[in-house]
Amino acid sequence: MNDFKSQDVDLSKPPAPNMVRVTFLPEGRTVEFEFGTLPYDHHGKPMSFLDVAENFGIFLDHACGGACACTTCHLWIKEGDGKLSEAEDDELDRLDMAADLQLDSRLGCQAVITGPGTYVVEIPKWNRNYVSEGKPLALAENNVAARENK
Repeated sequence: MNDFKSQDVDLSKPPAPNMVRVTFLPEGRTVEFEFGTLPYDHHGKPMSFLDVAENFGIFLDHACGGACACTTCHLWIKEGDGKLSEAEDDELDRLDMAADLQLDSRLGCQAVITGPGTYVVEIPKWNRNYVSEGKPLALAENNVAARENK
């Protein structure tokens, strides 16, 4: 985790030109950075939602290390899907095995932000590999509960 920047984002204004704004639900955490300046954290593809999450210290499980070999980084794109890379065959094949597949489903390690703008993604509360891989489900649930109590 690089924790690229700790920041408060003014959601009452649109992002400035050449800025990327990503909101991760259900946590409700929004991050912003200049397009093309995010350091690559070697998790998933560069500028993928997994890469953004890792840079900003946001928990997005990725049991395979972001190699498109599992579905633990499965998320739903709620806004900004027109500015993402197209899903490749490997990702589509893997998504066929994902729980609760929806039309807006993508793998966080493969969905690459291709331009400035606003993006909203939802990380499903459940995850198939939490029990089998021993991932910290309680940590993720505690983060959501803490935000809801604010």
